[in-house]
Amino acid sequence: MRAMKTNRTRWLVIPQPLKMLGFALTVPASLAVALSLSACENVAPYTQPSLVRLIDASYIAPAANVLVEGQLIAANAGQGTITNYATVAANNAALIQVSAATGGSALVSTNGTLLPGHQHSVFLTDNGASPNGYQATVLEDQQVQAANGHSAFRFLNQAPKTGAVDIYMVPSGATLANTIPLVTGLPVGGTAGYITFPSQSITMVITPAGVTKPQYTGTPVALSGGEVRTVLIMDSQLTSDPPVLAVIAADAGPAN
Repeated sequence: MRAMKTNRTRWLVIPQPLKMLGFALTVPASLAVALSLSACENVAPYTQPSLVRLIDASYIAPAANVLVEGQLIAANAGQGTITNYATVAANNAALIQVSAATGGSALVSTNGTLLPGHQHSVFLTDNGASPNGYQATVLEDQQVQAANGHSAFRFLNQAPKTGAVDIYMVPSGATLANTIPLVTGLPVGGTAGYITFPSQSITMVITPAGVTKPQYTGTPVALSGGEVRTVLIMDSQLTSDPPVLAVIAADAGPAN
């Protein structure tokens, strides 16, 4: 701005057109930036992948390869195997194929829901309808660790010779006789979990339902809290002592 003196010594303020022009030019520029930022906010949402593993509980299936939407998640897997998780794209109807590791066409095909950001297990079991039949189902696994000071265990009974079972978590210093079973009467083909209990040093003991004679006694484990585990219970194929085997896999939380 500049001032001009008049005959009556009054000062008039005369606007400078260049500065006004500069201000006018800044308005469209600011608008353009705002529109640009708005466009950046409207990006397409990112879809998290899914984590998938194999739990092989079949007594009759051959060594197997497992593919999810054409992606190999397990190779040459046999009975009692629980693999690590593989990362796959989420899908509401993912094609799951189980084939012999030696090659050939799929022996079992099914579709399963794989949720974004979740963990799942392809559960291979004998279907009981025929001596050579088996099937694959999809389980949703717990992906968040247990609460502080607690542990969460899930149990899968695939021990047809043993039948229904009771499961104990015997605290250090206690005996089976004065321990309350965590699970009672879990039938063959049944699933119990996830069951949460206070974390401490425990020994897992599995008995036939209603009987206190152990069929499986694990090694003592010190649970610190946060552990999430899946326990696959199967009949021993080669020994009568122990008659039951337990395969334990970490779903979430600290490793023991």
